[in-house]
Amino acid sequence: MRKGTKRKTNQEKVSKPDQPPRPKRAKPSKPESEPEYFEDQRNLEDLWKETFPVGTEWDQLDTVYQFKWDFSNLEVRIENAFEEGGVLHEKKVYLFGCTEPQLVMFKGENKVVCIPVVVAVASPFPPSDKIGINSVQRESEEIIPMKQMKMDWVPYIPLEGRDSQVDRLKSHKIFILRCTQRRSALKHLKLDRLKKYEYCLPYFYQPFKEDELEQSTEVQIIYPAEPKPVFCEFDWELDELEEFTDKLIEEEELLEDQKDAFKEFVKEKVREAKKANREAREARKKAIADMSEETKAAFETMRFYKFYPVQSPDAPDVSNVKSPFINRYYGKAHEVL
Repeated sequence: MRKGTKRKTNQEKVSKPDQPPRPKRAKPSKPESEPEYFEDQRNLEDLWKETFPVGTEWDQLDTVYQFKWDFSNLEVRIENAFEEGGVLHEKKVYLFGCTEPQLVMFKGENKVVCIPVVVAVASPFPPSDKIGINSVQRESEEIIPMKQMKMDWVPYIPLEGRDSQVDRLKSHKIFILRCTQRRSALKHLKLDRLKKYEYCLPYFYQPFKEDELEQSTEVQIIYPAEPKPVFCEFDWELDELEEFTDKLIEEEELLEDQKDAFKEFVKEKVREAKKANREAREARKKAIADMSEETKAAFETMRFYKFYPVQSPDAPDVSNVKSPFINRYYGKAHEVL
């Protein structure tokens, strides 16, 4: 290399003729998503769920809520009833739930479903603070304070009022029967106590209506015989005891040497039943005599409304299985909806 000359390096870049800039690739535009619409919550939307389904077996509770039942009829009826001129204007309503197992059609398949039902009692005071416990398996009926079963009437607060202080809310008009027994604690309960919940019936005593027991002339007989007990019903007005007993012996339900003891057993049960009927009539008369005119008027105007879910695509159609019967204490509803 000659002195004074510059050596070309590999880093020296060769110039290129000017080229137009490459156009940028257009990004595909995202399709605009349609706006989501959420249905507004109705003011009484959860009213039916908040009422405890009295008498439902604990292991069946979840099946009650497996369908999206529609109780909009209950919501509309109660909201309209409280408006001026409505049947509940300036009054109160007490609600309790129950379930009715029925064979119904859903999506082309017949299946037994626990249908939720809500009973509304229009009354200025709670219809009762007691619960009846009865079943075919139990020998006797129990009428106990509902608080013993951790049940009570509590105010229902509509959705629009739940942000307010409870003590600042207007006077409550809707009350629901609620149970505070925790399901997580059921395993600690004795079996008899656990079964009592399944046999519970909301109790109601109407002093102006003669009770079925007062009119009944039948007694349930469970005679502790050997080798097996004798189960039967004896009507002291229709049945003649001698013939009744001979027929049991003929059908081999009773041994011949047990005849006299069985007859004495039946006579004692008849005496007990007649005494109970007499005491019930006297108690009813006394209750009426001690009652204020205001309370009498309340009992005479008290009304029962029985609500079934309305037809919807998300739940079975129950329109063909509706019944006005509530239970043995309340009898029949004045209106079924």
